[in-house]
Amino acid sequence: MQREGAMAEVRVSLLDRLKSTIAWSWTYLWALWFVMVLFLIYILRAPLRINENVNTVAMFLNTLTPKFYVALTGTSSLISGLILIFEWWYFRKYGTSFIEQVSVNHLGPLLGGVESSSSTGSILNGSPETEGSRQSSVPECKVWRNPLNLFRGAEYNRYTWVTGREPLTYYDMNLSAQDHQTFFTCDSDGLRPADASRVPAMQKAWRERNPQARIKTAHQALELNNECAPAYILLAEEEATTIVEAERLFRLALKAGEACSRRSQQLQHHSTQQEAQHRRDTNVLVYIKRRIAMCARKLGRTREAVKIMRDQLMKEFPLPNVLNIHENLLEALLELQAYADVQAVLAKYDDISLPKSATICYTAALLKARSVCDKFSPEVASKRGLSTAEMNAVEAIHRAVEFNPHVPKYLLETKSLILPPEHILKRGDSEAVAYAFFHLQHWRRVEGALNLLHCTWEGTFRMIPYPLEKGHLFYPYPSCTESADRELLPSFHEVSVYPKKELPFFILFTAGLCSFTAMLALLTHQFPDLMGVFAKAFFGTLFAPFNFMVEKIEGFLPSSLWHHLTRI
Repeated sequence: MQREGAMAEVRVSLLDRLKSTIAWSWTYLWALWFVMVLFLIYILRAPLRINENVNTVAMFLNTLTPKFYVALTGTSSLISGLILIFEWWYFRKYGTSFIEQVSVNHLGPLLGGVESSSSTGSILNGSPETEGSRQSSVPECKVWRNPLNLFRGAEYNRYTWVTGREPLTYYDMNLSAQDHQTFFTCDSDGLRPADASRVPAMQKAWRERNPQARIKTAHQALELNNECAPAYILLAEEEATTIVEAERLFRLALKAGEACSRRSQQLQHHSTQQEAQHRRDTNVLVYIKRRIAMCARKLGRTREAVKIMRDQLMKEFPLPNVLNIHENLLEALLELQAYADVQAVLAKYDDISLPKSATICYTAALLKARSVCDKFSPEVASKRGLSTAEMNAVEAIHRAVEFNPHVPKYLLETKSLILPPEHILKRGDSEAVAYAFFHLQHWRRVEGALNLLHCTWEGTFRMIPYPLEKGHLFYPYPSCTESADRELLPSFHEVSVYPKKELPFFILFTAGLCSFTAMLALLTHQFPDLMGVFAKAFFGTLFAPFNFMVEKIEGFLPSSLWHHLTRI
């Protein structure tokens, strides 16, 4: 039994080796195979009666009428058109060509090709920059609150007044309404006498689609209770037409929110309902302070904004929450050009156990590029090679581009910017718009940073030839970003798609074949005699070199070669 098993293994190995040898020869010695086949056909022309068959075919073709050629080309055009329709439907549904997929997955292994591995979606070699084992191998397209979202009344509405375009989609505003209901309300609000009147009004206000109806409901809530902090928040966000007016309303909201927070803090341990109310009041306070800091940043009081975010928010809430306050702090510190403080914040939040963002990755790349970009020259680097500092900067840029490949086009101004949405999709075009809108000025300020980015960012794609299947430092790029970004970004914006889906070769080939055969059928039907003359001239010219080679071979080789070979 062991001997039979060994013999079977030897036979299998010999077959595999023979298959690989034939596949290698067809790959690299195809010209030799082609010449051998032609020589064999020439040698066997007498036994196979090739000349007689060719004469018979020529005679048959001469007896055919133009109607036959019209029917033939029309039928082939119809068949290629059906194939084109099927290929296009398959490509729209599955993102690949059916013919190409069959040839790669089924014909490729028979010819010695490499089969697609089931582990292509895994991370390469457990890189230290991976997001951690807590994430799934197929990441979901989760939508996040934009940490740097603008003010609706003072900024988004101004854009609408000037251009007549709506910068926010209904899907985006609906997500904001859900966030407001989650942050600023809780199930036990109506149990307190002070809340019984204003909570239903504010819950109604968040759900209103008409901005004027929301503002009117917020005023009604303030008439019932002048300490309704969420009502002040809504008015500051949507009714205030300037940042100064928005800051004034947020100051009133802060005063009311602190009073409510002090009352709920004393009662938070009495019951789960009181604890939920205190958590709600804490969320209100954090949101108000963050927006006040953003108002100060927009009004030029950047140091005051940094003080609020660092002393009042970051110390009280050191871990990143849904608001991602550290991203606001990074942007303000970059405005102050406090690069040492920026590096300290990155050292705390650019951690393997914490989720990444375009702000973190590209800010880290900017700091690395800042040390070398002023003296960087692509011509000099190509001659002497990259230094250690330059290599670190290029690797940081590649890391950032792998995380979000849409950002460089906005930073390099090859794609126009729009107002950022209120929600972003990490690694998507919406996140790239939000990052570039606020950080483009910081890249411009560092001399040579954009030049270094321009020279190196496209090299990322050579490192990751199949980004949807495998990654280098992060998980494979999610393929669901395009649909989510189209919901978040306005319709007048051209959504950036990566990787760019190009039409497969077989779809283009089938479309060209269908059009060409349809044109031939039409011309043959309209001008049968002229097309016959043209076809004879075309094929005569096409086969002229082959006939010339056959004549030369016949003159060189003896006519009785096949007779001599059979005798041998």
